[in-house]
Amino acid sequence: MSIYRRNKLWAISRLQESNLIADLRTFKKGEKPGRVSWSTAWLTLIVFVFLLLPQVSWASGIAGNRYFPVTLAVDHPFVCDELSFIGNYIQESDQRTSEISVTYSKRITPNLGIDLRDAYRILKSNGGKTENGFSNFEVGAKYQFLVNDQHETLLSIGIDTELGKTGNKSVGANSFSTISPKFFFGKGLGDLPEPAKYLRPLAVTGAIGPNFPTRSRNTTTNVDPDTGQMLKDIERNPATFTWGLTAQYSLQYLQTYVKDVGLGTPFNRMIFLAEFPLETSLNRGSAGRTTGFVNPGVVWCGEFIQLGIEVQVPINNQTRGHVGVLAIMNLFIDDIFPKSLGRPIFP
Repeated sequence: MSIYRRNKLWAISRLQESNLIADLRTFKKGEKPGRVSWSTAWLTLIVFVFLLLPQVSWASGIAGNRYFPVTLAVDHPFVCDELSFIGNYIQESDQRTSEISVTYSKRITPNLGIDLRDAYRILKSNGGKTENGFSNFEVGAKYQFLVNDQHETLLSIGIDTELGKTGNKSVGANSFSTISPKFFFGKGLGDLPEPAKYLRPLAVTGAIGPNFPTRSRNTTTNVDPDTGQMLKDIERNPATFTWGLTAQYSLQYLQTYVKDVGLGTPFNRMIFLAEFPLETSLNRGSAGRTTGFVNPGVVWCGEFIQLGIEVQVPINNQTRGHVGVLAIMNLFIDDIFPKSLGRPIFP
């Protein structure tokens, strides 16, 4: 019997003992790969060091009794076989933006996987003009190097690349690429002492790392219609630092491992969360400028699907946009097709 199958049977048996197997999303079997990072020296060093650490568990999105859901704005700290659809709507000062993004995550090996991502965007200006098209295509890889069941901890490293000139310029797709190495973590608080047992359903996750544009500036040349002079418009492309965080409170965990408070469907499968997708500029005239959102919301986890919704609230005036909405439908391919599309290519 494979280690993936053994871990799933273990998780199911634990839930059966609590008579709540129907109330918790079926644990996914595989593991988590994600994004490989050999492009930067410090990331390579992290890989080398943590490859030496023991790996306690292989279950996808699970560390001990903790299930970490797919989050909407901050990338999750594990890899699996899933297909996600995320809708986004936000009103900005001069336009309304609607977007549907699709992400396909595929495990190559039990701990290594890739992400393929694209989005279709519709921009409607306040004057009535509408632009639509695809954003730049993104590819990513992630490597999950640690799962600690006792302390409900997941750690991964990865790299994302937004490929320039693969989208439509009219909807904001850049002509340059952006390379983003990242560190991912997830930590459940199930190891808290008994007096703090009602905090055990809490968990935090995060994705942090720099974003490096392959071009430092864009130069556009125009002709002044009055003087005939050639004018250059220079737009700088700063490097930035992403620090996305989430806080989660799992009613599944509360019911199963803390106290059965009698929650019925659909509440017994809900996880309340708040996401903080933030980004700070590092150079080129805008160093120290931070933008981002606070996204309170909720997700519901079924056996084969996850649904969720969040409100987007800008953190400051520098963040473009008013209050917006995010929604997700995530399909668990590893549960829907466990013996074919849902297993690692090299198990």
